[in-house]
Amino acid sequence: MTIELVRTDGVFALDGGEWEVTNNIWLVGDDRSVLIVDAAHDADVIAEAVNGRRVTAIALTHGHNDHINAAVALRELVDAPVLLHPADRMLWDAVHPGADPDGDLAAGDVLRAGPAELAVLSTPGHSPGCCSFHDVSGGHVFSGDTLFCGGPGATGRSFSDFPTIITSIREQLLTLPPETVVHTGHGESTTIGAEAPNLEEWVRRGH
Repeated sequence: MTIELVRTDGVFALDGGEWEVTNNIWLVGDDRSVLIVDAAHDADVIAEAVNGRRVTAIALTHGHNDHINAAVALRELVDAPVLLHPADRMLWDAVHPGADPDGDLAAGDVLRAGPAELAVLSTPGHSPGCCSFHDVSGGHVFSGDTLFCGGPGATGRSFSDFPTIITSIREQLLTLPPETVVHTGHGESTTIGAEAPNLEEWVRRGH
């Protein structure tokens, strides 16, 4: 299984605020087919990285604009379905009015591309429909904006909740083997073992 990182730059917008961000897009699979995790900012750059391989799906970790704003254009370029948890549909509709995702993500689903099999984990908190994608055999998890190197994703904005993200991290992510590599939606990758000892500090610090 191969894991490839594509980075794109753009604007995250929510609740009237705007922030310049660099997003991580992950291509998971092999030299013939890939799954795309998130569709941020620039469909052309992502499609160039796909380099003609078959795309089994564009799986969105959540519905914030900076993770989905290239999704509609990207699916046209790579001819693949866009998958989103239905609890984030209101966030999708704010970015892509008049266009629909192609399917729903649900806990327990398995996403496949080449040798890769990623189990969908429900990890709400940063948004109601946040999902993470766990490669059991390879020891990787794609956490979106639920867990970063250094702590949980942001809460305190619309549709987010700090106790919920802590529960998601505690019950869905920190229960994974400590050597599991965490591939995040922004910034550097980390491991479950590196982050787990800091959970109670995050709780004390709050959002």
